[in-house]
Amino acid sequence: MNHFTRINLFYPDAIHPEATPVTHSLFAGYRRLAQGSLGQVTAALLERERAGEPGPLLLFEDATGRQVDADRAVLVPGNEGGAAAAAAPSPADEAAPRGPGRPRLGVVPREVTLLPHHWEWLNAQPGGASVTLRKLVEHARKAGAADERLRLAREAAYRFLSAVAGNLPDYEEVTRALFAGDLSRMESLMREWPEDVRRYTVQLATV
Repeated sequence: MNHFTRINLFYPDAIHPEATPVTHSLFAGYRRLAQGSLGQVTAALLERERAGEPGPLLLFEDATGRQVDADRAVLVPGNEGGAAAAAAPSPADEAAPRGPGRPRLGVVPREVTLLPHHWEWLNAQPGGASVTLRKLVEHARKAGAADERLRLAREAAYRFLSAVAGNLPDYEEVTRALFAGDLSRMESLMREWPEDVRRYTVQLATV
């Protein structure tokens, strides 16, 4: 028979991580025109439009390789601080009173269903079931963090490649090398590619 109880779990440093500046890259064809905050990049975009220079422009988020709507970015001045502001705790959150013994960022109660011998083992550990489960979760998160970063880097590079490099030579082989984790072969296959495309692909794919 399964048993369940309510366990309080919390992640002191993971709920509100340090805000990382969000940067973007602006491409005109195979050439990177600008890289920096969204404000800096859209300034370069507007300058190019005022100069009447032709050609489609593609805007990418450096952290994910995702394509951003360049026209919408221009219409939202100051947007470069939006992601960081959304991730940071508000002054009201910082000032909220906390009860005695409550962790700084609070706890999240959940019902956990385990077999009796699981509960026997958990309850026998120093600190009890809640403390032991938190430690197990943190250990699992850290163990999988490197693989997750690698997966996200490959996906970011692939998003950019599929948007820009589909007509370049050896494109299919480059993507195969990317997902095989063979970055040396990937770079070798790209040696005749435009420099900015090659460099940005390596930047995105590197963990």
